[in-house]
Amino acid sequence: MNTFLDPAILFFIFGAFAGLIKSNLEIPKPITKFLSLYLLMGLGLKGGFALNKSGFNTEIFFTLSAAVILAIVVPIIGYNILKKKIGRYDAAAIAATYGSVSAVTFITTGQFLDNNQIAYGGYMAAAMALMESPAIVIGIYFGHRAVMYDKKKKIKTPTFLLIKNSLKDGAQLLLIGAMIVGIFSGQDGENMMAPFSIDLFKGMLAFFLLDMGLQVAKNFKEILTKSMFLIAYAIFAPIVHAIFALLLGKLFGVSLGDTILLMLLAASASYIAVPAALKYALPKASPSLYFGMSLGLTFPINILIGIPSYTYLAKLFF
Repeated sequence: MNTFLDPAILFFIFGAFAGLIKSNLEIPKPITKFLSLYLLMGLGLKGGFALNKSGFNTEIFFTLSAAVILAIVVPIIGYNILKKKIGRYDAAAIAATYGSVSAVTFITTGQFLDNNQIAYGGYMAAAMALMESPAIVIGIYFGHRAVMYDKKKKIKTPTFLLIKNSLKDGAQLLLIGAMIVGIFSGQDGENMMAPFSIDLFKGMLAFFLLDMGLQVAKNFKEILTKSMFLIAYAIFAPIVHAIFALLLGKLFGVSLGDTILLMLLAASASYIAVPAALKYALPKASPSLYFGMSLGLTFPINILIGIPSYTYLAKLFF
């Protein structure tokens, strides 16, 4: 119940309510973009400061290895399941979406763990960064294979260009850059940046989740018109992904807090980075499918139910 009393979550619920009653409440897009970049910068700095304190050890190595395995296995399995029910092209797009991660879900989970005094490593920001790109590349690969499979037309696959553009993506670059700044500036940098990256963080997250609530309300009705299989996938596939992450975390000896974050990352779906990449790489994939599923169903379920549920499940194992 404490999850629902968190101001950030309450603002998310309020935003969804305002959207459902068709209020004219709206957050201008430039402000939304600023909030998104601020949260990524704050998250990157926090991870960099933590890495400066802890250094690189075997625990971090195994945790990051588990993250990479999840980022590769989840989209491959997802594609092979989805292609049996829908077209291979859309299956590739949805697999990329659910194989990648949601930064906002990760940040909200971190706040939840802080509130419940569950320790986790700041280097988990690096795990999130590592998990974002593999699914995009894998999804694009399957998408272009689908075109060849249909034999309707052949296109030249600019694989190197797609990987290059993925690595140059502004959001991911900011996250990694802020982390590097945190590593080099250390404790002195943390003290100087605290009013910006720590004191304001909670309020900025609440404002951003207000906008996310508004966006969820807009996409929720559309996703209900889709097939029951896709609705079921958006609800139950993340649960399977989270359990896989839990087992992997246990196998690799990952700590409780880090395992919970891995579970939420595995259960989350991208609605920012992947749609932007797929719009260029797989232009004929239906955004109403991959975007509607991730933002209309998976995101709110993770925020409202997933975070406390997966935390409880992880505690049972630890």
